[in-house]
Amino acid sequence: MQLRFNQLPGQLSRGLAPVYLLCGDEPYQLGEAARLIREQARRKGFDEREILDADGNFDWNLLAASADAMSLFSARKLIELRIGGGKLGKDGGAAVRAYCARPCPDNLLLILAPGLERKDLQTQWAKTVESIGVLVQVWPMKEKELEPWLGQRLQAAGFQAGPGVAALLTERAEGNLLAAVQEIEKLRLLHEPGPLTLDDLLGNLADSARFDLFALTDAALAGDRARVQRVLSVLRGEGTADALVLWVLARELRMLAEIAGAIARRTSPEPVFAAHRVPRPRQEVIARALRRLSPALLHRLLRECLKADLTIKGLAPGDPWQRLGVIADALSAGSVQVPVGIA
Repeated sequence: MQLRFNQLPGQLSRGLAPVYLLCGDEPYQLGEAARLIREQARRKGFDEREILDADGNFDWNLLAASADAMSLFSARKLIELRIGGGKLGKDGGAAVRAYCARPCPDNLLLILAPGLERKDLQTQWAKTVESIGVLVQVWPMKEKELEPWLGQRLQAAGFQAGPGVAALLTERAEGNLLAAVQEIEKLRLLHEPGPLTLDDLLGNLADSARFDLFALTDAALAGDRARVQRVLSVLRGEGTADALVLWVLARELRMLAEIAGAIARRTSPEPVFAAHRVPRPRQEVIARALRRLSPALLHRLLRECLKADLTIKGLAPGDPWQRLGVIADALSAGSVQVPVGIA
């Protein structure tokens, strides 16, 4: 069966599956899911834990050998198979399928594959695991999911969060669940359980926001100018290369210009979406954004990208980040407002 992270505790309370596969690129949820499985396994008598690190030179016969070996210290054993690169290959897939064909009730197999891609879940070995065990995918939470989740964590820590508390934690630790949990643990050290107000938080929180490059274009398409500037500020503060930021903006602008051109010609934009592999939900976001983004504006912003490129390479005067800020702001606002001195 396939479960979300928040469904795992309920499944574990009903009984352990013979095999668990954990994958996804959200480290806190991945680690927390593994911890929950290990703790439930110990409660059920799986007192021995054997770790197999499957690197590029891993001997897959070791998985069968571990499953067949009698434990010296315990009647039941947890076998933890760690797939570093996310790829099992032909031999690995065959070894996992062979294990699933005859799972032993005295063994529990936990497969950790953080780098597993969605397409890998369609392979025969992953389907076999899902048919007899549990597959848990963990992905970064969206903003609308993060605030209620943090509210629940605060309540579990003994706090009665006042208005705006979970929202402020969400803003300060956006996209970084581990940082958010660490902030709650710090609050437990600084405050007694009970009511928790905004005044208790202000001054105690670190700005742990973690943005990726594509959060910038998402905010711009949403028309959120304040968020655009905050993302840029964080990217710059983290030492992100200005050339990478320019690449993301130019890439988005070229795609938008192609779609806008197709619409202006009264042809279907579907081939452009397909060429750029744009998922259906994002197509709707782009369609809304193009109502305020004219083809002329998009082409002008592409010319601004050329100026930014020359500035980054030292071939034109100015601050590259200031130019990037103008481009991103115009993309979110639907108009260009060039500060004095960088025209």
